[in-house]
Amino acid sequence: MAIEVTSGAVVYRKKDGQLEYLLLESQNKGHFWGFPKGHVEGNESLKQTAEREIKEETQLTLPIDTSFYVYTEYDLPNGNHKQMTLYTADLTANEDIHLQAEEIRNCGWFNYQDARKQLTYDNLKQLLDQVNDHLTKQDD
Repeated sequence: MAIEVTSGAVVYRKKDGQLEYLLLESQNKGHFWGFPKGHVEGNESLKQTAEREIKEETQLTLPIDTSFYVYTEYDLPNGNHKQMTLYTADLTANEDIHLQAEEIRNCGWFNYQDARKQLTYDNLKQLLDQVNDHLTKQDD
């Protein structure tokens, strides 16, 4: 069994005082909705992977906040085991998103409740819950 190590970020912004989360729809079979992420390449750190994947998939260059992250691991249908780390990245400027056509079909900004409904997999919903709790506690 091979171990696949992936990293990415939950990209968010504040619009009209509300948190919104960027979700991407994959071009892969099933067109699942998730966060910008991908496999670690070479000697990249998890932070470097997250920065590269956001840039490749959206053309956004965002600072990665490594002071908080969420983590999950699970078995894949192909028998491999995936380890996924997601940091947070705040989009403060009003930048245009340009999707990587080969991998990303669509994107959208969603408030917490709608993002939770839009996410395809339960483990991603649980990670969003943790991120949302963290970000809303910062506002208190």
